[in-house]
Amino acid sequence: MLSPSDLLLIPFDDWVNTLVRDFLVPNFRPFFRALQVPVTAVLNGFDTFFQFVPMLVTTAAFTLIAWYTVSRGLALFTVLALVFIDMIGLWPQTMTTLSMIVTSVLFCTILGIPIGILAAGSNRLWAVTRPILDIMQTIPSFVYLVPIVMLFGVGMVPGIIATIIFALPPIIRLTNLGIRNVRGDLIEAAEAFGSTRWQMLWEVQFPLAIRTIMAGLNQTLMLSLSMVVIAALIGAGGLGLTVYTGLGRLDVGGATAGGVGIVLLAIILDRITQALGEQNGVRPVSLRQTLASLFRLRRPIADEAKKTGP
Repeated sequence: MLSPSDLLLIPFDDWVNTLVRDFLVPNFRPFFRALQVPVTAVLNGFDTFFQFVPMLVTTAAFTLIAWYTVSRGLALFTVLALVFIDMIGLWPQTMTTLSMIVTSVLFCTILGIPIGILAAGSNRLWAVTRPILDIMQTIPSFVYLVPIVMLFGVGMVPGIIATIIFALPPIIRLTNLGIRNVRGDLIEAAEAFGSTRWQMLWEVQFPLAIRTIMAGLNQTLMLSLSMVVIAALIGAGGLGLTVYTGLGRLDVGGATAGGVGIVLLAIILDRITQALGEQNGVRPVSLRQTLASLFRLRRPIADEAKKTGP
């Protein structure tokens, strides 16, 4: 029986190759290389810092953070996990992985939160942004690597850029969701008291949406951790390279050690960021409380106006 391909065969792969290889690479590669400069600076700074700080100091810092934000149990787990990572000889690789994660999450936050805020304020922009995010989340992570290599080359920084692209959608989605889910009566109260758009965003909407935004940050962090492992295929280092090297050499012990290090680091970061989201989350605010806070905000302005006169 005839099939549509017998009548018309679309050379989609040739179109993509022509777009990337024959148009983007020759004409825009200097631009894409320039995008690596800030990523390189931030990554090198974090990597130098984490490698310079002694293991005991880093362990103590993470332990105190875990104790303060979560519980003594997580603090004890953090000590045991980091000491175990050091004793199996993977501390430098773990710090490299941590610097890659922090760099990617930082850039995802810088890009994602403003985009989410803008999308929350415009249904038209969200209608355009949403299918792009759908595509970014459904494309397999390995597919990102081919155009990244052609445009940026290989190494740590291209791996970070692939990680940023892969981990960006959750923080955009949940920032948009958190801003949109702020109660309408609180928005109306802020408008009634003459709040500017900026004041409404930072004094009403953003504080009430911070828990949802932190959940997006947590998801972005976990996706970053998963992607930095895959980025080892294009020259990124850290624990991902340890796993990849172990697989290539059929070294079960080395691959397992790298995988265990990734799991332990993921548990620590996940629990801490979840706890930060819960602590920074705003309790349900009543209309009366919002009106009182807005009145306190406006009273100094009114008093100043009375002093200066008409």
